[in-house]
Amino acid sequence: MTGGGAGGHRRTVALVAARDEEATVGQTVNALRRLPLDEIVVVDDGSTDATSAEALSAGATVLRIRGHAGKGGAMEGAIGRLPPADVWLFADADLGSSAAGLEALLDIVASGRADLAIAMFPAQAGGGFGMVKRSSAAAIRLLTRFHVEEPLSGQRVVTGACLAAVRPLAGGFGIETAMTIDAVRAGFRVVEVPVPGLMHRPTGRSLRGFAHRARQGAQIGLAATARAVRLR
Repeated sequence: MTGGGAGGHRRTVALVAARDEEATVGQTVNALRRLPLDEIVVVDDGSTDATSAEALSAGATVLRIRGHAGKGGAMEGAIGRLPPADVWLFADADLGSSAAGLEALLDIVASGRADLAIAMFPAQAGGGFGMVKRSSAAAIRLLTRFHVEEPLSGQRVVTGACLAAVRPLAGGFGIETAMTIDAVRAGFRVVEVPVPGLMHRPTGRSLRGFAHRARQGAQIGLAATARAVRLR
C-alpha cells in the first residue's frame, strides 16, 4: 500500500523502540494492533533477551539492529530500511496495554490539526528529580520559543512530510528534543496531547536510574548544542 492523495489511503506505520523489553513488548504490540495502523515495526536495538521473539509472536515486524546503535540511531536506521509512510507513530516498548491510548494522537494528525503530536503522561510516581526534563524543555524554549511540558516523551505521531524535515534523527536520547526543535523551526504545527492512563516504566532513583539520566542528559545536550550553532 502506498501513500494516497486526497481521499486516498494514508499509509500509517508504528515504530516501537525496544531494548531488553521482553516483559512488555508483546503487550505493547497487542495494544497497538487495535489502532488503525498498516504495520507495526519493533526496532530491537541489540537486545540480549527475548524482545524480538516476543514482538514477532505478537504480530509485529522486527528490525534488529546489530550491536547497540542508541535510540536515535536505531530509529533512523529503521526508517531508512522501510517504505515511505504518510503518518508515523513512535512508541516505546514499555507502554504495555496503555499504548492503545495513542489513538488520540493519530486522530489529531490524521484530521490535519497538527503535524507532530506529542503524548503527555499523567503524573506518575517513581521518576527522578526532573532535571533532565527541565533542561530539555529549556533548550527547546531557548531555541524556538516553544513551550513544552513533556519534552522527553517518545510517544509521538508525525506526518511523513514533517519527519522528512527533521531527519536525520539525532542520536541516542537526543531524538525527542531535537525532533521538536527541528519541527518548530521548520514551521510545522506541534501540539501536546494529554493521554489518560498512559504509563511506562519509571527509571527510579537507583544508581542505575541516575546513570541512565546522566547519559540521557549528555545526549540531549549534544543535540541541542548542534542546533544552537546550526542555521536552518
